[in-house]
Amino acid sequence: MICDMTQHRTNPLHRLALRAGLLLPLLATVAGLGISAGAQAGDHQEKARELAAIRAAVQRGELLPLPRIMALAQARVPGDVVKTELESKRDRLIYEVKILTRNGNVQEVKLDARTGTILRVEDD
Repeated sequence: MICDMTQHRTNPLHRLALRAGLLLPLLATVAGLGISAGAQAGDHQEKARELAAIRAAVQRGELLPLPRIMALAQARVPGDVVKTELESKRDRLIYEVKILTRNGNVQEVKLDARTGTILRVEDD
């Protein structure tokens, strides 16, 4: 994910999405290396803060809740949701929903996180 960092200084949700997109793979790697319990506790606290910020944004109506996003995506592409991500792209929050279709293909549905508008459907 390539992002203009100046956009993320002013909007905490965009900073959150960027941090989650960049840190989660790193955190998974660090956890796999057996880093100390203190570092893991700090990582857990950061993850908890990120999730709390997302919940608060949903409660304020700034983001649609994940069950609604999943229903919109599955209405467009029937199948089982296998992965969801919240990302910041071009100063916009985007849900990416990967769906395993009945014929065994995986399709990715990109939706505007605020409105639920389907932006793109593509093979993954």
